[in-house]
Amino acid sequence: MKKILTLFAVVGLIVFSSCEGPEGPEGPPGLDGLKGEPGYVSEVFELQNVNFSFNANEYKIYRQLNPVIASSDVVLIYRLAGTINSNTPIWQLIPRTIYLSNNRELDYDFDFSRQDFTIYAGGNYDESTTPDLLNNQTFRIVIVPGSFSDKSVNKPDYSDYNAVIKKYNIDDSNVQKL
Repeated sequence: MKKILTLFAVVGLIVFSSCEGPEGPEGPPGLDGLKGEPGYVSEVFELQNVNFSFNANEYKIYRQLNPVIASSDVVLIYRLAGTINSNTPIWQLIPRTIYLSNNRELDYDFDFSRQDFTIYAGGNYDESTTPDLLNNQTFRIVIVPGSFSDKSVNKPDYSDYNAVIKKYNIDDSNVQKL
């Protein structure tokens, strides 16, 4: 009798494990990962040859982020300060102060929220006298993934654009122009 029950049990397991029911609905899309770490998404955008507009007594460039970023993410903005050759740009992290002759200074700064960012240019002189620092400017906007509770992630030197791109595994060979 025990042998018959064992035989039915084995046959039952084989039969029921071979059955398939209808496929269920597809689950929600997940987040892209950063080097195997779940929940991290990095992006880079470029504002190319943009001009600051004068509004409410200040020079600024305003853009909305679409889609909005996570509340723990950070925005870094780099200004194209020049080139070594046609293939090697020089990116400077802002805020940045440009020191000019006659004790004049021009500051680039920015702020951001989950929905937008603004880049500012202001100085201790009439900024309109230096249009080369206000017009045809190029900026790289890097969205750095963040986490309020993850203190273990080794952070790169944010002033080094290439270190940030490498750390967050960002492909900047085809940067989206805004």
